[in-house]
Amino acid sequence: MKNPIAFFCIIAACYSCSSTNLMSLNAPQPAAVSLPPNIKAVAVVNRTRAADENKAVDVLHKVVSLESGTLQAEGARASMSGLADELMKNNRFSAVRPLNDLDLRSFGAGVFPSALPWDTVERICRESNTDVLFSLELFDTESKVSYGAAPTTLKSIVGNIPAIQQQISMNTMVKTGWRIYDPAGRNILDEFVLSKNLVFSGSSVNPMAAASAIIGRKEAVIRVGNEAGQAYAYRIVPYSMRVSRYYYVRGNANFTVATRMARTGNWDGAARLWQQETSNGSRKIAGRACYNMAIISEINGDIAGAMQWAQKAYEAFSNRLALSYLQVLKNREADNAILRSQSEVSAAP
Repeated sequence: MKNPIAFFCIIAACYSCSSTNLMSLNAPQPAAVSLPPNIKAVAVVNRTRAADENKAVDVLHKVVSLESGTLQAEGARASMSGLADELMKNNRFSAVRPLNDLDLRSFGAGVFPSALPWDTVERICRESNTDVLFSLELFDTESKVSYGAAPTTLKSIVGNIPAIQQQISMNTMVKTGWRIYDPAGRNILDEFVLSKNLVFSGSSVNPMAAASAIIGRKEAVIRVGNEAGQAYAYRIVPYSMRVSRYYYVRGNANFTVATRMARTGNWDGAARLWQQETSNGSRKIAGRACYNMAIISEINGDIAGAMQWAQKAYEAFSNRLALSYLQVLKNREADNAILRSQSEVSAAP
């Protein structure tokens, strides 16, 4: 556009004339994994070690990945510990039992393995007096190293000396894989893979000094392993997220005053004015007022009331924004049903 000032004036004018504003609110979300109500005690196991018949393939994988069996073993233990510690904080369970002495094996070589035999799962749960099995199925680290050199100039008492700056970087991907086994129904309740990249780098004219920058990698891998265990535990915990909603700010004088109230956080005051306008003789204003009352109801946690207002805004006054909002509310109602069931299970003795 030849006149950028005119362009921005048009944008500003369109914005100022917008009939809606954007606001946000907290919306509780159900946990990704719902556990049956009978589950009170859980066992946590580690089956990341390679089976004897797969050791040759696993060793080759570690060589190619620039890894050691010791690092992966320590990382796996940290993941198992992170999961168990986080599950113990959850009032959902009466007991969490890490079974560190079990010698469970899998394919290894960075492969997410096939599921454990159900006979094995049932035996472990029976002997540990637990209802469900959380299993670390995979712990793998894969690293790539790159080297470089760049000319630089050092200043010393003998003047400027040309030198080569040594640069080294290592990218390590830490991958964990999990399953939850329910022996009662022989169901796998969840299987999930988490990955995180770690980058280490250093530079120096001394190659050994450059390499020393990645010495802390082992501690970082163990820390990330522990965090991965904690993160997986969150899959059974409900959470909250911020969601955005549009509401109407234009219509008549009451809308103007209500908008100022809403902007200062006085939603109750705004609601009183919007409710007055739900019976306005103008279908457009009445529809917008009904829609805004749906927003107020959602803010107050009344999803059923919000759905009624949104439905009225669309059916009685043809407010098109209300139709899409009604579907959003229906999804929230379905989520709330799951949340209630998860809360009832958590609160059960």
